[in-house]
Formats: sequence, structure tokens, C-alpha cells
Amino acid sequence: MLRIRSIAAATAAVAAMGIVSMPTPAQAAGSVHLAKIYYDSPGTDSRSNASLNAEYVQVRNTTNAAVNLRGWTVTDAAGHKYTFGSYSLGRGKTVTIRTGQGSNTSANLYQQRRAYVWNNDRDTATLKKANGTRVDTCSYNSTRVDYVTC
Repeated sequence: MLRIRSIAAATAAVAAMGIVSMPTPAQAAGSVHLAKIYYDSPGTDSRSNASLNAEYVQVRNTTNAAVNLRGWTVTDAAGHKYTFGSYSLGRGKTVTIRTGQGSNTSANLYQQRRAYVWNNDRDTATLKKANGTRVDTCSYNSTRVDYVTC
């Protein structure tokens, strides 16, 4: 019995020092969050639809249930905004939001733009719920790579 109390006391002391970090209930349950930003499409920036669609942001659902994203937004630092229409992101699924034009599917949504959104050197993506509550942000500051994993 003494040994069990010693382990419990040691664990409590380590946790009190901030060395052990337990997940919050929200983290343990999962989240809807920004997963990746591919901000510099391959090749030259020709503004072709193929080049525009090679620029994208991904949103991932790691919760145990589908999440209705209707009215949620993804914005960049300059205020370019994509608003989700009627869309449900399944549990464990990822959706790719492409800059250019195309037909929406369950895996790919299109902003229908004719110009790039994400800066090739630095920018910040913000994901917000329909009520304006910020859910996640992801920033990058590099020209050495073309994407950032959030």
C-alpha cells in the first residue's frame, strides 16, 4: 500500500510542476481543426484553374460524430473568406477547400475564385463557427516549403 501511495504522490508532484500534461476533455474527445495549408501551388503562379486548385486548406474532424459546418468560415489575414454552405464533415474525415473553380464533392469544396488567396511567404488561416467563435488558427512564415501542417 505504501508503494501505491508513493507512486500516486510522485505523479501528483510531477503534474504540479507542469511536466505531465493531461489532455483536456475537449482534446480527448477530438476537434474540428485546420489540418494543412498548401499555400504555394507547384510550378509558376499562372492563375490557371489547375494552379489555383493546387492551393488549398484542409479541415479535419477528429471527433466521434459528424459536424455540420453550415455557416462556418475559413479566412486569411487579408480577409478573404470562404463560408461553408450546407456541409456535414463526417467523423474522422478531412475536407479540402480549393481556391479555384470546380464542382463540390464530399472530399473537395471549391471557393470559385480566379485569383490566389494564400500568400506564398506568410499568412494566417482562421477557422470560425457560424456564430463567430474562433475554433482554430494556423500560421506560416516560410518560402522554403510550399505547405504547412497545422
